[in-house]
Amino acid sequence: MLFDRYRVMEVNNVGGFGSVFICWDPHLQRRVAIKRIPLAVGDDSSTQTTTMNTALDEARTQCMLKSNNIVAVYDFLADERYSYLIMEYVDGMSLAELLSRVEDGVLSFDECAHVVDSVAAALAYAHENRALHLDIKPANILIERSGTVKVTDFGMATLASAAGYGGARGGTLGYMPPEQITGDYVDERTDIFSLAVVVWEALTGKCPFAAQTAEKSLALIEHGPSPELSKVEPELAGIVEGTLMQALEPNQTLRMPSIEEFARDLVRALGDVDEGRESLVYLLSQAGEEPEDDPRAFKPALNYRAPWLPSALERLLTAVAAGWMAYLTIPHIIPQSHEALVLGTAGLALACAAWPPLGGATGVLLVAAAVLAQPARMAFPLALLIVLCGMVWWSIAGRRRGMAGVAFLAPSCLGSPLVGVGLSGFVLDPLPAGITGTASYLFFVLCSAATRSGFFTDFILDALKPVALDSSTWILAAGCGLAAAVCAFLTQRHKLVTSLMGQALAIGILVFAYVLCAHAKNSGFTNTMDIPALVVAVFFGVALCIASVLAGQSATP
Repeated sequence: MLFDRYRVMEVNNVGGFGSVFICWDPHLQRRVAIKRIPLAVGDDSSTQTTTMNTALDEARTQCMLKSNNIVAVYDFLADERYSYLIMEYVDGMSLAELLSRVEDGVLSFDECAHVVDSVAAALAYAHENRALHLDIKPANILIERSGTVKVTDFGMATLASAAGYGGARGGTLGYMPPEQITGDYVDERTDIFSLAVVVWEALTGKCPFAAQTAEKSLALIEHGPSPELSKVEPELAGIVEGTLMQALEPNQTLRMPSIEEFARDLVRALGDVDEGRESLVYLLSQAGEEPEDDPRAFKPALNYRAPWLPSALERLLTAVAAGWMAYLTIPHIIPQSHEALVLGTAGLALACAAWPPLGGATGVLLVAAAVLAQPARMAFPLALLIVLCGMVWWSIAGRRRGMAGVAFLAPSCLGSPLVGVGLSGFVLDPLPAGITGTASYLFFVLCSAATRSGFFTDFILDALKPVALDSSTWILAAGCGLAAAVCAFLTQRHKLVTSLMGQALAIGILVFAYVLCAHAKNSGFTNTMDIPALVVAVFFGVALCIASVLAGQSATP
């Protein structure tokens, strides 16, 4: 979540200056693009103050630019290190992405005409409102799936320069004219030069002034683009070549004075704008999904629309698990007290709902208290051992995530030893998942013996002794830990297919553990395997996979 409001769906790095977060705004039920921009390189507070003021000025400027061909800015936020521009989400791709996908990296004449016409309209509107872009390049030209072309990042070049990022005036080498590279006076003709470079690249597949250093780029500009446009594409001789060559003049005074003059004859000579728009719609449809008829109809996965749901579900399940353990143990701690049972169960459930990591520790303490409440010579040592072992698990895995407690207690609550494996792998990292998988199985063994023995220590020890001496117990405990760790490792990839693989591999590892148990006992495989426990584990695995689909795990970054 960003600013406790925007749910991050995807993160796109855009080089050394900033990142773009594709987010869902649950308040207004729409997607937004949030550009995060570093405020300053150093720790100089005066520099940071200046940068913040620059960022705010540029945000205000872009917010005032209301044009169909300019990406809208909704809001501006900042913290100590970054400024954030909350912008319109454009469903499509940048011109840079499109050029990298089309054959030879070039557009048709009609497509290029549509791009020039749209970008020129955006720049003309900005220039009328005394705003320069200063970083026109393919990456800052976005094309919607509907064919609409929009320009983004107005003023970002100035902000980059103020924060100490990028080249002179924060532009991009290869697209900056000489006056921007050398830090001289810039005006509308600076944006005309950059757009002319973009057009040249879209027509030829090559940026004519791309270089490793500003000096080399400046030398290429002084020499002029090579080869000549008419030699690359004879059909472009005449108006198109002449217009571009004038716009690419190193001396800005020799360029046309307005973007309208640049675009007027160029667009007409290039081709049909409407045909170009339709062609771009087709290209984008080939690159992904069809354009949305109504962007408001888009509904993201459940975890984006209801970011509060995972936390609420965690609290609910923790409260249920802790309450169930209280219901099982309180009658042995305070016998024949209905009030204690009701109040204790409700109180512990509410406490664990308030702080979910308390759930696993509560289950351990309740079992220890039930053992200690029964008169026996070894009651205190056994209760102490239970608490110590439980606290070791809690310090490693249980105190960080409330769902770790649910995974730990689930086998004991449900009476099925393997259900903690898939759940541990679904909600935890590999190491705590592996420890929780093993711990949940051993805690189930303990609770099963304790409940059958009425929590009397002597009976518990008698029941546990053959279990502890049976190699199958430790093979299955190790198998549960390994299965949970492997499941967690694959689930961490945040892809639906790897989550499915994780749950399937976990079941496979458990089956293999039963094979080892049968081999150790020299008995039949079917006689050793706990079929009902495996069926329940498979059922939970399927349920978790369905939860992945509903939560939109495959769309998580």
